[in-house]
Amino acid sequence: MNNFELTEHIPSLRRYARVLTGDAWMADDLVQDTLERACSKWRLWLAGSDLRAWLFTLMHNLYVNQVRRSMRQAAAGTTVNVDDVAHELVAPASETADSLDLQSCLLRLPQDQRVVLLLVSLEDLSYAEVAKITGVPVGTVMSRLSRARSRLRELMDSPSRPAVADSSHSPPLLRRLK
Repeated sequence: MNNFELTEHIPSLRRYARVLTGDAWMADDLVQDTLERACSKWRLWLAGSDLRAWLFTLMHNLYVNQVRRSMRQAAAGTTVNVDDVAHELVAPASETADSLDLQSCLLRLPQDQRVVLLLVSLEDLSYAEVAKITGVPVGTVMSRLSRARSRLRELMDSPSRPAVADSSHSPPLLRRLK
């Protein structure tokens, strides 16, 4: 593996990380952590195998570890539940209040579905490559992709949340799919 081989994958790693995390700073940190891990573990990469898939596997594993760490911290009481302060987070009304926000809809998908959707749709990876990256069977990838597409369609087609909090009109409840 040489520097050129590694650096040619940075744009796709950054694109995926930004959509995955929903935050530019966190995404850049995730990409940097991925590249550091790749450089320190380069001997684990099999020459001739798909470097891109290996990098996405590293990124996926790092992201999952970060999510687990944040869940442990949340359980320890170091974070605030967004639902408890939702009334304080309502944005003022604007002309763009009715516009669709794809990123916020993507972030409302369950993590496992969002990961598969992004790898297949955004990064154009095959089901087999996504299965290898995420460590699940191909059938599970296909199922998660189907559910992600359906849920994203529902979110995009649903009326947007009201700009001003209205206690008589609560947002629709999300249902959890297996």
